[in-house]
Amino acid sequence: MMIEMSGIEKSFSGTKVLKGVDFSLKKGEIHALMGENGAGKSTMMKILAGIYSRNEGTVKVNGREVNYSNPKQAEKDGIAVIHQELNILPELSIAENLFLGNEQTIGKTGWIKTKEMNKIAQKQLSKLGLHVKSSMLAKHLSVGQQQIVEIAKSLLIDAKYIVMDEPTAALTDREIETLFETIDELKKQGVSFVYISHRMEEIFAICDRITVLRDGASIGTKVIKETSFDEIVSMMVGRELGERFPERKGSTSDVKLEIDNLTREDEFDSVSLQVRAGEILGISGLMGAGRSELVETIFGYRQPDKGTIKVDGKPVKIKNPSYAMQHGIGFVSEDRKSKGLVVDFSIQHNLNMTNLRELSKNGWMLQQKERSLYDEMVKKLNIISSGASQLAKSLSGGNQQKVVIAKWLAIKPKILILDEPTRGVDVGAKKEIYSIMNDLADQGVAIIMVSSELPEIIGMSSRVVVMCEGNHMTTLERSELSEEKIMHYATGGNKNA
Repeated sequence: MMIEMSGIEKSFSGTKVLKGVDFSLKKGEIHALMGENGAGKSTMMKILAGIYSRNEGTVKVNGREVNYSNPKQAEKDGIAVIHQELNILPELSIAENLFLGNEQTIGKTGWIKTKEMNKIAQKQLSKLGLHVKSSMLAKHLSVGQQQIVEIAKSLLIDAKYIVMDEPTAALTDREIETLFETIDELKKQGVSFVYISHRMEEIFAICDRITVLRDGASIGTKVIKETSFDEIVSMMVGRELGERFPERKGSTSDVKLEIDNLTREDEFDSVSLQVRAGEILGISGLMGAGRSELVETIFGYRQPDKGTIKVDGKPVKIKNPSYAMQHGIGFVSEDRKSKGLVVDFSIQHNLNMTNLRELSKNGWMLQQKERSLYDEMVKKLNIISSGASQLAKSLSGGNQQKVVIAKWLAIKPKILILDEPTRGVDVGAKKEIYSIMNDLADQGVAIIMVSSELPEIIGMSSRVVVMCEGNHMTTLERSELSEEKIMHYATGGNKNA
């Protein structure tokens, strides 16, 4: 074994999050690490990378016991970690981000070789299928493009062991295919991967072995070819989940939201659609199709160049998100860290943000109402936390997403927009979110769901709008849905096919 972790234990503030975990990695192996949010996967990998220290247990790299005190020491042994939460500095160029901490300089002068760094960065980006200028500021990249930059950064340090924590969460199918080809090529060269993902299809497509954690403990390690989807899910959650997508029972009624010829220059053109009460309208397409830009315009983050928006049949001018909320529109963004949560605020304060009027009187917050809101949402969404004062940043990814959804449920929206609602969320939490969506639809809420996961789009949607390069290609009824048909239109296929 190239890496061996034995009996790893770790506690935070008296709470044990790892309980004697074992894990090993072979040369040229892709080893999946799975478990529900909060199972301890990221904590264990942070110990391997020298970000956290362990309380008990041993870590061996190349047969030598190690006690890294910082990530630089781990990097010298060829260990690189691509974290779930991106470490991109928006005001630096792509090349500067790639070489951050490893800048190429001229002798002792300290002058940075900008041209050479840009040239190397450009070559690395091309290998991963990202065709943008390396001198471009990182803030202009989409979330998916930023993820590719993080992957490129790890490859630049000549890593022998690469930990990927949800690397494809924001990538399109085409980008995932490019990534997998890169991983396979590196695997042939002897590079080993720890692959953390909630996407079961990916695990079975690319990995050799899988280790499952549950509640901070090792449940077992399986050879991928000798196990099954159902067995892994059962190991992860300790129970049978049943069907992945809950059955839709509700019926639709009046049109709640209608947009006509909505256009925003260079992002999307003449998009028209309707969403009815009790309906889940899926929006599908590849990265760059204009999906997020469209729903952000509906919510008032962006302003359209032309076109109309109607709510309950009446034209409305949504100047900003506050206007959208006044019209009963809620919005769960794809990037929960920058647009969904204030991570340094408590759960309670995040829930309060969309509900200040209802929770206050004469400018004073009503503590009893605050507490009632917290208790109601924790129960309704099964949020796992230590209490209302727990900081959002210390929650697992799935529980963070539930808090974002909860703050919008509290306003009792009649229209709810969900942009990548299950990104970075484990299979158990996904099922819970799907059930919440169905319950809302049954209550008459009109839902728009943007998703890059085709099984999710097909499993949850009443109808699907397919976009390609800013154009509304078609709207497919539920009976017409298939991955092949959606991809046909998403890649620019004939509208009449």
